[in-house]
This record gives sequence, structure tokens and C-alpha cells, in this order.
Amino acid sequence: MIKIAGLSRRAGSKTILESVDLEIHPGEIFSFIGPSGSGKTTLLRLIDLLDMPTTGTILFDGIDTAASKAVRLSIRRRMGMVFQKPAVLNTTVSGNVAFGLKFRKAEKSEIESRVHEALDIVGLLHLADQKAVTLSGGEMQRVAIARALITRPEVLLLDEPTANLDPVNTELIEKLILAIHKKFHTTIILSTHDMIQGQRLADRMGVIMNGRIVQVGSIHDIFYRPEGRDIARFVGIDTILKGVVESNDGGHARISVNNTFLEVITPCKPGTRVALFIRPEEITIAIRDGDLPKTSVRNQIQGMITKMVPFGPFVRTTIDFGSHLTALVTRRSADELSLKVGMTVIAGIKATAIHVIMDSG
Repeated sequence: MIKIAGLSRRAGSKTILESVDLEIHPGEIFSFIGPSGSGKTTLLRLIDLLDMPTTGTILFDGIDTAASKAVRLSIRRRMGMVFQKPAVLNTTVSGNVAFGLKFRKAEKSEIESRVHEALDIVGLLHLADQKAVTLSGGEMQRVAIARALITRPEVLLLDEPTANLDPVNTELIEKLILAIHKKFHTTIILSTHDMIQGQRLADRMGVIMNGRIVQVGSIHDIFYRPEGRDIARFVGIDTILKGVVESNDGGHARISVNNTFLEVITPCKPGTRVALFIRPEEITIAIRDGDLPKTSVRNQIQGMITKMVPFGPFVRTTIDFGSHLTALVTRRSADELSLKVGMTVIAGIKATAIHVIMDSG
């Protein structure tokens, strides 16, 4: 549906986006994730044709969007945009939602029918006659979504739609996004700096860093097979080890990390310098040798706990074995094992849980 090639955006001497190549498929939920200031909002505005790129092309169903104003307007009318900070007009909720159709000079009966439908979808039908400026932040965001929905867009763009909301309203908006996708099969493109939100909602993801898309793939690809250190760090991988492949027998490799040997699955040949990425939830902890089943946990590493940091219902536990491992342990498990800083433990890691890439230095 949307094909982007060689896209860049500059403001004076500052480069905001550079060499963006991307395809977004019809009917998918695609999420841009990346740190604040990485270029996510700029890319959404370019896709929505609010801004013009410095270089590159955006094709919408094969139509070059760098065409006449009439063509650009016809394409824009097939899309809807919801911004991070919703702006509402000083009128009723219904009046706000109806704005797009009134602008297009739709019939009054059609406007009333679609307003009713849109407010019902976002759960605000009971507030139809209330002044929009009196609503809570979460309700205003739902009004903004209803206002975008009323034109029945083929593509719905959402710029960090829950960035300013509390957890309860965030959950409401996320459920609403999924309901809209299921009901209308809308192509949804959203940006977020919340990697877990992207994981919950998206079919595919693109990671943006410093104005470039550094990886595109499925949820599993991004979170379990990151293509570089910065991506790994961003998606929550604290354990990044350097090693050298000592041997490889049909893809079952033995890698030396600070004189400790790890078994992994990789095609890398002996002598290759590699980086190993291990998600914290893939590391289990035992306090006695033999407590971990060797049949499934091929790597058992003895080390000392050097740090324990509460993390919601978990505890991020750092283990020093010459290098560092970070495990995500439930509070209950930490209490049952009486884990504490200074304790010697056994960290267990399956060979299949270690993602290996060639180390570029």
C-alpha cells in the first residue's frame, strides 16, 4: 500500500531523517519504535503528506505523492491522523467528531449517523452533548480517534497515542486500536517510544535511531534477534557479551567468553569474533549446582550477584562471572531463593536463547 524509497528530511543544516526505505502492507498494524527525537513523528507527518521530504519518494497504492495538490488531497482524504497531544474545538463532543465530514460538506443525515457510530466505537456516546474541553486527557484522545474514524480512512496514523496517559487510559486506547483494526481492517501506523506497547499492538515493527530505520521485522525479530548493540539495548537486552567461536559442529557452536564456554546455535565459523545477546527473562537462577535441568539448559554459569533492582513484579538481578549477566526474576522467586547481593548462584541459559551476531568492534 505504502512504499517509501530514499526518503530524507532536513531542516536547515540539521538532518532529521536519512535514507529511509520501507514498505507498509495493506491491513497491517505497523509500529515505529525508537528513542525520543529519533524522527518518528517526522516520518508520520511525511506519510500523512503534511510535510514534504527533502529527497526520496512516497508511493500510495503506486501513486507518487509528489504530484499535484489535487492528487495529494485525494490521497490525504484516504488517511486519518491522531496526534500525541489531542486538540479539541470549543464545542460539543459531537461537534468535534463531525468536523471532518462537515468540512467535506457531507449530508446532515450521514454526519449524524457516522458521529453516532464513531462515538459508540470509542465508548463516548453518553458524552455526545458535553463540551469537549471539559473532558479528561484519555477522553480527549478518544474524541480525536473518533474524529479520525468518521471519514473511514484506509490508513490511520497514530503519533504516540498514549504518551501522556495513565496506565488505565493507555489500556483503553490500546484495546480501541485493536478493535478498530478488527472491525474495519484499517491499515494502522503508529509511533511509540514504549517498546512493550509496540510489541502488544504491532504485526511488524521498524526501529528508528538517529533518523534512520535500522531494522524492520516481526516482533520476534526485533526483540529476540536484534541486528546491533543499540537496538538490543533499546529493546531491553542488558546482557551483551563478547566472545570468540572455538568450534562449530553443524551449527552447534562453542564460544569462549572470558574463559567461560557457552554452547549456542550459530553458523559462525571457528575464530569468528561475535557478540552474544541474551534477554533477561531467558536467564534462570539456581542456588545449587544441579538444580537446573541439563537436558534443556545447556549453559550453567557460576557467578556472584552484584546488583538487585526492583522492576515492577520482578527484580533485575546482575550476576558477575568475569562478564555480566542480567536476569529478570520474579519477586516471589527472589524471596524463595533468598537472593541477595554477594551470593554465589548458578545462571542457566538455553543454547537457543542466545542470539549471536558477528562483532564489528
